[in-house]
Amino acid sequence: MERLAVSCCFLLLLSIFFAFADAGSIGVNYGRIANNLPSATKVVELLKSQGIERVKVFDADPAVLKSLSGSGIKVTVDLPNELLFATAKGPSFASKWVEKNVAAYYPETQIEAIAVGNEVFVDPHNSTKFLLPAMKNIHEALVKSNLHSSIKVSSPIALSALQSSYPSSAGSFRPELVEPIFKPMFDFLRQTGSYLMVNAYPFFAFESNSDVISLDYALFRENPGVVDAGNGLRYFSLFDAQIDAVFAAMSALKYDDIRMVVSETGWPSKGDENEIGASVENAAAYNGNLVRRILTGGGTPLRPKADLTVYLFALFNENKKNGPTSERNYGLFYPDEKKVYDIPLTMEGLKSYHDRRSPVSGTPPVARTPVNGGGGVSKSTSGNTWCVANGEAGTEKLQAALDFACGEGGADCRPIQQGSTCYNPNTLEAHASFAFNSYYQKQSRASGACYFGGAAYVVTQPPSTVWEVRVSNWILKSVKRE
Repeated sequence: MERLAVSCCFLLLLSIFFAFADAGSIGVNYGRIANNLPSATKVVELLKSQGIERVKVFDADPAVLKSLSGSGIKVTVDLPNELLFATAKGPSFASKWVEKNVAAYYPETQIEAIAVGNEVFVDPHNSTKFLLPAMKNIHEALVKSNLHSSIKVSSPIALSALQSSYPSSAGSFRPELVEPIFKPMFDFLRQTGSYLMVNAYPFFAFESNSDVISLDYALFRENPGVVDAGNGLRYFSLFDAQIDAVFAAMSALKYDDIRMVVSETGWPSKGDENEIGASVENAAAYNGNLVRRILTGGGTPLRPKADLTVYLFALFNENKKNGPTSERNYGLFYPDEKKVYDIPLTMEGLKSYHDRRSPVSGTPPVARTPVNGGGGVSKSTSGNTWCVANGEAGTEKLQAALDFACGEGGADCRPIQQGSTCYNPNTLEAHASFAFNSYYQKQSRASGACYFGGAAYVVTQPPSTVWEVRVSNWILKSVKRE
């Protein structure tokens, strides 16, 4: 029976892997503000070798689009801000632009979206009023070429478009942008079946507020979580909180049905002295844990079924970018194609991924009091810690994480099989807590071993109910025997 149970868990795990692969997607931004980058042909080979299936570029360079032809990589191209005025002025320019930069390459180059402008609301050239007319003209040009059902039109916004972002439930757009821009833009996205593009950088929020924002919270590591007083939801990452602030702002305007793509996010591997948190270790942790979060974690606390496509920024360090040192050090790769740090970019790569935290850098692990009587805590510096299920995660996420723990995770789930000593109470949360803690203890209570996409958290006090005590004692004895 035990072998059958493990086999069943393994089969379930395989189906979960396939589901996760479809649920979340990772892409990368291919910026080229540098004078030392490899050729576009070599870049496409690099993308393919890393299993990257989506790429976003900041223009429509012919060499890049030709190199991507036949690669199978989905592409988002950009119409630069400086062309917004001409594109908005009339349909003729838009038609010629689409014909030259999109239709000429499609479908051999799998262009799936056009980003009209980039962070237009913070553009110093005051091009905001041209954005929506330009988007509409580009869409009409796609209709004319019969490409509108295959290629979506959107525009990346920065979080500075929000009037309020904390707590997430209070998310709202800047009032002066609501009527003239956001409402008509959301109507356009809804009518065309498109999505909102959002550039989100937790690094900026952490850098400016490192005295009050936990580094673990910013890097998707174990942490107590933050409860949103407005909706009661618990957040275990700054990224989720930022994304849900945008979702809340959309919901306040009655546009709950519009999807979101995170068009840029990342963490610099190097910065100036005052750029707190910019380091190779933190960049590796943020991007590596983010990939794990997206490919295995589903949606956000506010939108648990809103599986996200996320584009990491960026493919290369770009030596000609202006601004602080961090601006030139967001790359996953150096220009010679060597990795800045080693993280997985695919579901296959996640199987052997561990967040390798340095014991002498970053936020030191300290015991914290659980928030509102529950919630995650950092690994204690003394005594034992236990991993228990997060009942707020929902049935689907708990079941998926339980199947992983009992399958590839290698947790000993024999005691929770029917008829065994810890089968009762026969609830998903109880069984998941047993499996999660078994996995956590076998991993020597390593940082990140009690995450499961937000389905679990660590406690520093022994579990209080009878079944939890029995579970913990059994596991601790098992670990000692090993």
